[in-house]
Amino acid sequence: MNLRLIGIGAGVLIILSLPLAGAIAGPDFAGQDDGKGGGLFSALGLSDSSRTSPAAPARSAPTVGPRQPGPAEQPRTDSSCGPELSSPHGVEAQTCVLIGEGRTWGRSYYRNTSGRALDAVLSLMGPAGRTVQIRCAVGAGDEPGLCETPKEVSAGDPESYSAVAEFAVPDDEGELLLRSGSNSPAPGDG
Repeated sequence: MNLRLIGIGAGVLIILSLPLAGAIAGPDFAGQDDGKGGGLFSALGLSDSSRTSPAAPARSAPTVGPRQPGPAEQPRTDSSCGPELSSPHGVEAQTCVLIGEGRTWGRSYYRNTSGRALDAVLSLMGPAGRTVQIRCAVGAGDEPGLCETPKEVSAGDPESYSAVAEFAVPDDEGELLLRSGSNSPAPGDG
């Protein structure tokens, strides 16, 4: 090994470790105390009451470092879905009613392998004749997609809601290719 190369490597390590040494020492480094007991150990939650400086007040429990934000907790969403259906025309869909955070909405998952663009109309029906309807453009292609109604304030029990998605050719005749419902029976169930 080349001694010159080892010397350069050692010098680089010393230079790189100086900021780390200052962070570990914290504000007490060089006799400057801000009374907060900072430094890398406290930032990582590793300091304890025996490491406090005379100017800092003694703590009765170990210091806990700053809490790192984790992923936000996702609210619970309940769903009621019909079966996955497919048509001989190349359309597959499953339609659901979703309920979460006091809101209800309809969603239809679909795949269009028909080779042509389609129109989808998704209707969410609720208690007292309440209906929300949305039209979605369904592109030609094999990629899965979804159509979703706006989220509405829930009224009544979850079983009083249903959703229906209808997939049709977007022309004057509007040939219906598939109807999928959240409470549809599975194929062969009658």
